[in-house]
Amino acid sequence: MKFFLDTANLKEIREVASWGVLDGVTTNPSLCSKENVPFVDNLREICAVVPGPVSAECVAMRFEEIVPEARELARIAPNVVIKIPVGLEGLKATKALASEGVAVNMTLVFSTSQALLAAKAGAKYVSPFIGRLDDISEDGMGLVEEIVQVFENYRFGTEIIVASVRHPRHVVEAALLGADIATVPYAVMEKLVRHPLTDVGIERFLSDWKKVSK
Repeated sequence: MKFFLDTANLKEIREVASWGVLDGVTTNPSLCSKENVPFVDNLREICAVVPGPVSAECVAMRFEEIVPEARELARIAPNVVIKIPVGLEGLKATKALASEGVAVNMTLVFSTSQALLAAKAGAKYVSPFIGRLDDISEDGMGLVEEIVQVFENYRFGTEIIVASVRHPRHVVEAALLGADIATVPYAVMEKLVRHPLTDVGIERFLSDWKKVSK
């Protein structure tokens, strides 16, 4: 399973990259708005730090505008992946961009049918937003399970990015279901590595070490 960091913050990206577990990054307009730096400059720096895919989202809503915006973003760095919200205009743009070799991450996926259409249109990635479904009492991980099964049924090469991750259990459940990628906020990444029994064990070992004859 691959780990992406869901952030546009360079400090967070550099820190997780130093752990040796970072495979990519996903950004979106909301995350980019939190960083007090020009968008293109920030994206270029992220791409230099992260050798894997870095998702940058189009804000245009019509096919005729999405495609040129996507091409411009793709020119920033070779590892840029274009995020496009699922929809009729987005599907058209995904088909056109995929035919040009531009990798697309179809985002804001909330149903299996949306994921299926995205894969058919040529999306390299689909991003089901599980936390937002859980927030309205729907089954986010159930959606991931369905998408995994459908993609296996038809041998789609499209990878599933489990997004809108709220807590470590989401990551574990995504891994159990066989999702390709989890894109995880920095706070959740920190929680993944921690356990209170590990902390207690280290404290006990260090305390006992002080009693060892030197």
